Amino acid sequence: MSEKGRYRTAPEPMTGMPRGIPYIVANEAAERYSYYGMRAILVIFMTKYLMDASGELDVMTDEQAKAWFHVFATAVYWFPMFGAILSDAFLGKFRTIMALSIVYCLGHLTLAVDDTRLGLALGLGLIAIGSGGIKPCVSAHVGDQFGRSNAGLLPKVFGRFYFAINVGALASILFAEPLLHRYGSSVAFGVPGVLMGIATLVFWMGRNEFVHIPPGGIDFLREAFSWEGLKALAKLFIIYVFIAMFWALFDQQGSAWVLQAERMDRHFVIDWDPSQAQWLNPALVLLFIPLFNRVIYPAFDGFWPLTPLRKISIGLFLTVPAFLLSAWLEARLDAGENVNIIWQLGGYIIITAAEILVSITALEFSYTQAPTRMKSVVMGAFLLSVSLGNLFTASVNFFIQNPDGTSKLDGASYYLFFAGAMAVTALLFIPVAVWYKERTYIQEEAPGPGLT
Repeated sequence: MSEKGRYRTAPEPMTGMPRGIPYIVANEAAERYSYYGMRAILVIFMTKYLMDASGELDVMTDEQAKAWFHVFATAVYWFPMFGAILSDAFLGKFRTIMALSIVYCLGHLTLAVDDTRLGLALGLGLIAIGSGGIKPCVSAHVGDQFGRSNAGLLPKVFGRFYFAINVGALASILFAEPLLHRYGSSVAFGVPGVLMGIATLVFWMGRNEFVHIPPGGIDFLREAFSWEGLKALAKLFIIYVFIAMFWALFDQQGSAWVLQAERMDRHFVIDWDPSQAQWLNPALVLLFIPLFNRVIYPAFDGFWPLTPLRKISIGLFLTVPAFLLSAWLEARLDAGENVNIIWQLGGYIIITAAEILVSITALEFSYTQAPTRMKSVVMGAFLLSVSLGNLFTASVNFFIQNPDGTSKLDGASYYLFFAGAMAVTALLFIPVAVWYKERTYIQEEAPGPGLT
């Protein structure tokens, strides 16, 4: 039976939270555990645990691991456009999410059973297709549950959605590396696979509560290539090019910052594994979301309302000092100085505040600025900014490798390069933010008996 005949295909008029939201939020928490649990240990695995077919160690250098980490991240955030087109034109969001979640689970299984470079490539490839493909569909599916009557709840629900992401990320980062060291890569990669299976099951359980927006088919293609559709995409993509540089720096929490932590004194109350400092980011997000929503944003609204583009602009500038601090710490480490891992806390505080301003804002902004039949495609375009940012970082790390194993951007100069690139980007974004004219699109409601 078609989705149109079996499920609700438009939001009902209501002022409260839609019934399907808890299933989506729970699914996102479990899925993010699976993704970040795998990603948190990826650089450590590549530099310390990778094997060849004969069972001998076949590890990568630090620069190689950083480069391939960001190649993987590039792929993860490239496939959202594929998932978005599949969803909006052919299968619909629910079916696309279910199908690609199975591919996602197979990727985790491959990593768990094969610790060679072939297994790494196949596993990460499947995860990139699955994880990347469902990303724009899940976030757009959240927005599809709302009509004009309760559209005012969108900022709240996207904040809750982001909260769930970081609950999953926090839990996974705390346990991922201890599992790797104690039980090996099979268990460390297998546990995220189990969580992805649970995420898929939870999402399937909510099928009768969701609004299922039917795929657009030929109408989608007409709208996507209409003047209005192309104009909306072009305007947003200009914004995304600037946001890409933010991701080029932000995602180095999982690569450069892990390798820096490996050289630090990691005893603070307890002994920390190098990747575990990453727990600070999701933990701080959980604290910062209510702080920004209830204190900081209302305080600014009294004299200088923080529009979405103003928030993004501030976030871009705020990213710069996070990498200046990293450069200073790297210089201290290069002098033979003993540096405690607690010093990384400052960088995590700054870059997490920037994330709240840039990422959550851009997520909601993208949904509202997307024509109704193009919600997933626009979310895919937004996620493509993450891909472009990681492609830039990967390209830099491949370029700076010298034949003798040294780096053209050694020590603090590596972080100063990215801080400088971010500062230039933030300055150039100011006139773009002033120029952009917003236009909001919300799904039409089904006729209903009244508001609930």
